[in-house]
Amino acid sequence: MQHRLRELEEEVRSPTSHSRWVVRGSLALAATLGLLSANTAHGQENQPAAKAGTPVQQYGKIRVCGTQLCSQSGRPIQLRGMSTHGTQWYPKCLTGAALDALAYDWKASVLRVSTYAREGGYHKNPKKFTDLASRLIDMATARGMYVIVDWHTIHPGDPHQDLGNALTFFKQLAEKHKHKRNVIYEIANEPHHVPWTTIRRYAERVIPVIRSRDPDSVILVPTPAWATFGLALGSDEQEVIADPVRAANVMYTFHFYAAVAREKWMASLDRASSKLPVFVTEWGTPSWNGWGNDFAMAQKWVDLMAKKKISWTKWSISDSRRDLSVYKQGACSAGKFAGTRVLKPAGVWARDRIRG
Repeated sequence: MQHRLRELEEEVRSPTSHSRWVVRGSLALAATLGLLSANTAHGQENQPAAKAGTPVQQYGKIRVCGTQLCSQSGRPIQLRGMSTHGTQWYPKCLTGAALDALAYDWKASVLRVSTYAREGGYHKNPKKFTDLASRLIDMATARGMYVIVDWHTIHPGDPHQDLGNALTFFKQLAEKHKHKRNVIYEIANEPHHVPWTTIRRYAERVIPVIRSRDPDSVILVPTPAWATFGLALGSDEQEVIADPVRAANVMYTFHFYAAVAREKWMASLDRASSKLPVFVTEWGTPSWNGWGNDFAMAQKWVDLMAKKKISWTKWSISDSRRDLSVYKQGACSAGKFAGTRVLKPAGVWARDRIRG
């Protein structure tokens, strides 16, 4: 899985729909994109009380039990939902009406809030993007969904390069939301070209910061080679299995794109999830470049994740021209999100699988 070449010059207002497409030579343009509005809660957003029977009401304070994600009562569960694109982009896709559709029409149980460490995100304005993540946590909470706080690192591949910002980000959000029972922390997105030992050391720095404020929430640790258990760089899951993070209530992340991640990748996830608790926090029906949905292969992945009760969030809530955006171009500006008429084929397909 070669990683995320964002065609920035091609889509200035609507950047490409997956974080693998960051063009290293286009950082100046990324900074320009960072000036786009990220205020998704515009003051007019509704904050309805969570409806009866919401996922959080059903499952309570989730926890890790063995290799499974479990409800408060200890029953293995599977969460299914969507990931935002970077919160510096597509603000009109993250309104109260959009989250209403996700929670009540799609019946999603989890929302992943992706705060980019760089690429025009947090590093450009820490307060703005911390406040934005906090508002989205509140919005998901009001609708009875679980919410993943994703520190979306891409380049450079070593998450230690943004460690100071990560510690501040998680310190502030864990302190503010420590009394909520629906918050999950994903401490880095996709490290690459660094060994598992480096990632584990990073986790050992970040986890205590969260635990000192929120001792009970689930924490998600990335795996090597863009969260593929090393597969994208020719390794496999055995290194993580042999030397896991020494912490309780921790899961490991895995990412895939169905058009290019075939049976070998599925076999690795199957093996890994038999030994470790795994959460697929990012996946798509096309290739990692955003084009070419392979729904037949994606269904095999969905079937495996259902069989193993592996929770997942699909990429991404956006309305770019690419195949993996769930909304048609311009749909978010219209402000209507429920039903299938506003959805691309990938959106219709994802909605059906989330609804079960």
